[in-house]
Order: sequence, then structure tokens, then C-alpha cells
Amino acid sequence: MSDNANANAVAQPRNGGRILVDALARNGVDTVYCVPGESYLPVLDALHDAHGIRVITTRHEGAASNMADAYGKITGRPGICFVTRGPGATHASNGVHTASEDSTPMILFIGQVERDFMGRGAFQEVDYRQMFGGIAKWVTEIDSTERIPEILAKAFSIAMSGRRGPVVIALPEDVLFGSATVADAPAARVVEAAPTAHALSELRALLERASRPLAIVGGTGWDADATAAFGRFVVSNDLPVAASFRRQDLFDNRDPHYVGQLGLGVSPKLAERARTADLLIVVGSRLAETTSSGYTLFESPTPAQMMIHVHPDPEELGRVYQARLPINAGLREFALALDSVAPVSSHAWAQWTKDARADYVAHSTPPAPSPEIAGVDLAHVVGHLNEVLPDDAVISNGAGNYTVWVHRYYRYRMPATELAPTNGAMGYGFPAAIAAKLRDPQRSVVCFAGDGCFMMYPQELATAVQFGAPLIVIVVNNGMLGTIRMHQEREYPGRVSATQLANPDFVALAKAFGAHAERVERTEDFPAAFERAQQAGVAALIELRTDPRQITPVSRLSA
Repeated sequence: MSDNANANAVAQPRNGGRILVDALARNGVDTVYCVPGESYLPVLDALHDAHGIRVITTRHEGAASNMADAYGKITGRPGICFVTRGPGATHASNGVHTASEDSTPMILFIGQVERDFMGRGAFQEVDYRQMFGGIAKWVTEIDSTERIPEILAKAFSIAMSGRRGPVVIALPEDVLFGSATVADAPAARVVEAAPTAHALSELRALLERASRPLAIVGGTGWDADATAAFGRFVVSNDLPVAASFRRQDLFDNRDPHYVGQLGLGVSPKLAERARTADLLIVVGSRLAETTSSGYTLFESPTPAQMMIHVHPDPEELGRVYQARLPINAGLREFALALDSVAPVSSHAWAQWTKDARADYVAHSTPPAPSPEIAGVDLAHVVGHLNEVLPDDAVISNGAGNYTVWVHRYYRYRMPATELAPTNGAMGYGFPAAIAAKLRDPQRSVVCFAGDGCFMMYPQELATAVQFGAPLIVIVVNNGMLGTIRMHQEREYPGRVSATQLANPDFVALAKAFGAHAERVERTEDFPAAFERAQQAGVAALIELRTDPRQITPVSRLSA
């Protein structure tokens, strides 16, 4: 909006919904995800005329919040979600928790009862500060129409600063219907810390003394320039680099310095390498429970390995691990500053890096199909996709044992191509894939979902078809909740309880929504089925019938 246009807008009173939508536009918002509610009608009305903002109506608030999280992961900008009060907010809490644990910028707007009704147990009234206080970076309720620009500016700043995360804003109905003559606030600008020259000098000195270094990359706040700069540092120093849990897309997995992911299904050899490293260069990752294998790979508070820990949020440094060298810096600022660090001779660890890479290649190469396993071999499905998909293809998933195959056998090449919840939220992958395809229709988008995972949000097939998102969802059907069944058999052998699933006909279900669909029961039939799905021109579902006995790539349920 030009200065003259803004002055004209300020000269006229606007209702709260219009002021809010104008603030979104000034902050570069181009998409919102929602389930409409009468509690924020003025916002919906203002969005009618906001031609630069696309409104995606989902069939469930949980899906809307997951789409907003996916948008935040893809763009690095806050994903925007609107839901109505009470039940709408409780459904949307799923995505808020994901955004919190995944450090994703996101803003959730919730309709709220009128201010005069608060505290009386009004229809669908909830205290959102109390409800979301433990999982959002900031929770607030706008108390006057005049303060909307101020609150929105602060919300964008908080969502994007330090460790990124979700902000929740309650919108009392009378605040939205009320009018005010108020100036718009400028778009939020985020300030990041930069590493000091002394910190970079100490980093180089520690690396110079190492013989078994390991770089670990993770977190959010990266962009293409930052990942490229970090890659130059890794290559010039011949460092092995591992990705933290579900951050594999931050470093090209085909690069000879990439050595695997630290997370569910971690290679035993990589885990041992992490334990025996004498220097860890941790950039962006918090080394949380899953990445650290239950805080066993790296001891707290003082790791056995010398640790350099780089994180954009000072509150994360020293929170779990007391690093030898903590560096508070934005990841882009840190990565670009690495160009000024002279390379260190890597003779001491050249073989260490080569061996780590060889271990990764062996671990991530699909084995020959086992004759004892019936149905589709998931390793070869993932291996096929690894061969045929373009470098910028987006792979999404939710939670379940099927994800171990994806993370093990797919080799990510570019940033923002892995949409996967570090909090292990079932159902995440399908809504995330829709958001990715709508964001960039030219990119290939493939979602993996278990049969239990997909059934969390199957109704979003309607959203994909309505808004024209021709993604492909691969439903891995083994007739059970595999992860829980695996734990069940280990702890209570033979006592199956609550983990069997009676599934619908997935092909018929998808076709009822207007999607392309087919079922694959043999591994060799998958490539042709996938090609047909790619050519369908609409959302497509491929159901894979897999052997329930194959609970992980290397484990059988009977074992």
C-alpha cells in the first residue's frame, strides 16, 4: 500500500476485521487457512476484498493449523490460521503444538466472545491464555479495536524472532465489529544476532585440535544462501555432517560429506560415531530427545564430546547442554560469517569422514526384496521415488513406523523439501502436502501416510480437489497402528489390544471425493501406478498393501 493510500485509509474509520486484514497484507501474508466461524465474520468480510490474500477453507481446524505450520516451514514466514472459538480452537491446538516443538513461525487467530460476556461461561468461552500458555510463544487477547495494528506487529516479530514459534491471538467479537480511526503499523522487521569475531576464532581453534569432528545441522531460520554457505564450510573443511531429526533437507544428502540423520531409525554406526566424536559443531539444532536418542548420545549437562552450539535463541543455549562454545546467532548470519573462517587442514579426520559416508550409503541403499515378506516392499517404493522425483520435490509425512523407510531411503537434495513433524503428530503429512502444492503448483508433492495416520484427516481430500492441489498421497496400509503394536509386542507379547484397524476401501473413498485412486499389491506394479497418478491432473491416492509382519526395515513383528 502506498503512503497516500495508507493516509486515505487512516482518514476513514475501519472496523476491526478490516484493520486486521490490512495488517496481514502489510506483513506480506498471501494465504490464510481457516474453518469459518461466526465469531470472526468481519475478518471473513474483509478477506472478500483482500485480493492479494488467498483463503483456503479446510474441513477441519486441525488440518487448517497443520497447513499453516507447513506454510511456515516452506516459506520461513508465519503461516496464518483462523478458527472459531471453543471447539475450533481445541481442534487447532494440534498445529500449535507442532509449530512449538518444530520451531515454526505461525499465528493462530481465534474468535472470542464479546468482552462484556467474558467470565460468565458464555457460549464457547475459553481462557486462551491459560489454554495455550504452555505451548505458544505468546498468547494474547486484543482488548480494543485501536490496538489491532500494535498487536499484529508484535505477533509477527515474536513468531519470527529467536527460536521461531507460534503466536495465538484471541479476537473478541465486539472488537472486530467495532470501528476505529487508527494508523497501520509498518511491517515487522526481525533482528538477528551475529557471531562475534572472537567466537569464530575460537571455533576454528577448536576444530584445529579435533581428530573426529561431526557437524550436526537442524533448526529453522535457514534460507538458500545460508544452507549454501554452511555447505561451503563443510566442504572446505572436509567435515562429516549429520541432520537432526526430520531436518534432512538442510544438506544435500547426495554430497559425499552427508552421513545420515539422527532420529528415529538412526543408523547404529552413526549413533556410535556421534558418541565417539571429539568435537560436535551443532548448528540450529536443540539436540532434543529424538535427535539425542533419549539424551544418551550427548550427556547433559556436560557432553563427553567438546561441543560448539549455535542457536538463534539465547534461552536455548545452556538450557540442556553446557557447550564449550555457545554462540547466539541467527542461522543465516552465522552461516554467512563462516566464509570468513579460514579452512583447517582435514588430514586428521579425512578417513573418518570417508568411513562415515560409506556407512551412510550402505544404510540408505534399499536391500534386495525379501521373499518372506508379502505385499509391497516399501524400501523399493521409496527408492523408486528417490530416482524419479526432481530435486525440488516435497516429501511430507505424519507419524508412524512407515516414516522410518522414508527417512532412511529417500535422499533429500534441497531446503524446504521435507515436511515432517518433529513432535510426531499423526495426520500431519496430508494437510501439509496440500499446503505445499497450493503454495507452488509446479513442484511435485508426495505425501506418505500410514492407514491410521491418513484417517486422521481423510476429509481433506475435499480441500485438495476443491482448490486444485494435484498432490499424490501414498497410503501404507498394514491394517494396524504399527508403532504402538511394535511397542505392545515388546512389552506385552501376544496381548494385542486396541491396535487393529478396520479400514475403509481407500480407493473408493478417494474416488468419491473426485480424486484419482488405485491400489497396489505388488512392488513391481508401483512405478506404473505412480506414473498414472502423476498424469492424473487431480489429487491422487495410491494405496499400498504391505505386510504387517515387517514392522521396520530390519525388524519383524514376531521378533
